[in-house]
Amino acid sequence: MLRFLMQRLLSLIPVLLTVAVVVFLILRLTPGDPAAVIAGNNATNEDIDRIRDQLGLSEPLWTQFWIWFSGVLQGDLGYSFYLGKSVLELIGQRIEPTLSLAAGTMFLAVLVAVPLGTLAAWRMGGWLDRILSGFAVAGFSVPVFVIGYVLIYIFAIELKWFPVQGYKRLLGPASQGVEAWAWQLVLPWLSLATIYVALIARVTRASVSEALTEDYIRTARAKGVTEQAVLMRHALSNAAVPIVTVIGIGVALLIGGVVVTETVYAIPGLGSLTVDAVLNRDFPVIQGVVLFFSALYVLINLLVDLSYLWLDPRIRY
Repeated sequence: MLRFLMQRLLSLIPVLLTVAVVVFLILRLTPGDPAAVIAGNNATNEDIDRIRDQLGLSEPLWTQFWIWFSGVLQGDLGYSFYLGKSVLELIGQRIEPTLSLAAGTMFLAVLVAVPLGTLAAWRMGGWLDRILSGFAVAGFSVPVFVIGYVLIYIFAIELKWFPVQGYKRLLGPASQGVEAWAWQLVLPWLSLATIYVALIARVTRASVSEALTEDYIRTARAKGVTEQAVLMRHALSNAAVPIVTVIGIGVALLIGGVVVTETVYAIPGLGSLTVDAVLNRDFPVIQGVVLFFSALYVLINLLVDLSYLWLDPRIRY
């Protein structure tokens, strides 16, 4: 397993290199000049050229890439064109809201979806199974921002149960406590979790229903094992590998969902930082955030692969 782990960690290098090259070229070759954005509408061509020289944008593409990537290899993602701060500092300031939103969403989705999908498989063809099928179709069809605005209108504006927008920090001197932090994130969690409940519940239903047709399930029932034990100890445990796999895939989908949800709820996380950077043509911030998300996704996939060893002893690396 150690050899497998080292191979996967080493594979991180070409993946991140490819991502870095692609993102760098896309940003440089698409229309838009960061120097013109910084200079403003009343700037002259001389002002724009001077800013381009200061930012290093007048250098050839290969030189720009090497300067930036050599800094990345030393742990330096560069400085924001627009804010003048280190990209690492900006990521550090914005990472708590994004991780809070993503972790809470996945926790809520798994907590609801796995029991729901298991029960639907147990009572396949029943009313719960039909409701789950309809909910899954609706969950995949409705965009995240539509769900978000509907929840805001009902629970924040009409009922006034939750705040409309914003974020209260959990850590640091500005923290207002766990209750204020969680209360502010209830609606964002629900908005994002709707999609992932639909995804995970459907996969759980399919995996558990397939496991329930196996011979070991009939043997367990013939021995007098209770239905609860059959579902939890035999069916669900043997269906865990595809369920964990789809949870890992959900993390990749969650990256796009976080950007939209943070915009809807005005959460100052990495998603809103990325949107602002795109609007301002802030190349170093975009490149740094994309690299961060790529590395995070690869590491999560590695953890998912390693979890197979615990979930299914037959798997060996």
